[in-house]
Amino acid sequence: MSAAEKPVAFLDLAAQQKRLGPVLKQRVDAVFEHCRFVMGPEVAELEQRLAEWCGAAECVGVSSGTDALQIVMMAENIGRGDAVFLPAFTYTATAEVPLVLGATPVFVDVDPDTFQIDPVHLRARIKAVRQAGRLTPRAIVGVDLFGQPAPWAELRSIAEEEGLFLLSDCAQAFGAALNGRPLGREAVATTLSFFPSKPLGGYGDGGAILTDDPERAELYRSLRTHGEGKTRYQVMRTGMNGRLDTIQAAVLLAKLDFFKEDLARREHVARAYDAGLKEHVQVPVRVADSASAWAVYAVLLKNQAEREAMQARLSAKGVPSAIYYPLPLHRQPAYQNHHDGEALPVSDDLATRILALPVHPDLTDAEVARVIAAVRG
Repeated sequence: MSAAEKPVAFLDLAAQQKRLGPVLKQRVDAVFEHCRFVMGPEVAELEQRLAEWCGAAECVGVSSGTDALQIVMMAENIGRGDAVFLPAFTYTATAEVPLVLGATPVFVDVDPDTFQIDPVHLRARIKAVRQAGRLTPRAIVGVDLFGQPAPWAELRSIAEEEGLFLLSDCAQAFGAALNGRPLGREAVATTLSFFPSKPLGGYGDGGAILTDDPERAELYRSLRTHGEGKTRYQVMRTGMNGRLDTIQAAVLLAKLDFFKEDLARREHVARAYDAGLKEHVQVPVRVADSASAWAVYAVLLKNQAEREAMQARLSAKGVPSAIYYPLPLHRQPAYQNHHDGEALPVSDDLATRILALPVHPDLTDAEVARVIAAVRG
């Protein structure tokens, strides 16, 4: 990297604010004008627009993607003695929530090409848990990892055959599509995250729940607000403080006006990487009949040593990188005692070889070329 060159930004929120500044200011200023900082009108407006984007009947704004998962599982009374099946190669929140509620996460290996949960291994894991008799299978969590869809047709079939609740953790994939339809209605409930690094990200924490079931939506609304009933001081059930801040809703509404263009730019960057890097690293395998939201563009190296060398070379050239994820969930200290010892070789292997490159709408073509040149050496 020459002295005149600035490092490439892995996530450039400053550039985003400069690009969207007037619209963001208008939206946030409106909140300061009406001063309804909790459950202001922007929350309901955002819920309507998110539901319309996906074609879902209901949307419930909440305080984070993690709280979205917890509210959905609380609504199903998932708890002690229950098994929740989920991929071992994903972010910690997916496994954390069942444990908080007293349930047990059962880790499932993933497909070596798409990194999505492996339906064949899922069937085997459900069968083994039933045979062991210690836990009651209750739910499957499909994670749309890195912006690509999970194998939803297979997951729906398995859930129906086994009588299990099906939940979509779409934290990284709002804006993605499968078979020409936006993600958001692939399961009984879909949870979203608006953490700033997500394709549609706020300037703080935020999340939402999508569903076509109006009774579940009503329950989610109660649970996000301390279990309240028809009036504020009528408490119908144990809930939580899981409301979405009005200011975050305002920020997200501003960003939604540009979201289609942002998704198109992410796709442009991903295609440039595909073309420029396919002879040098293993580029992402795209899920069939889908469009990715490209929350993460992750390549595979041959081994951990090659990855370390690649990271060092990129850093020297002002190109950042990240590892998602350095440890699969069953290897994490917090979860090891909850894992039954099942071998998960694909997840173990991916953790040693995966490397994420910058992918966001504010990357310039020149910066994309710099990343490609740095990877190629």
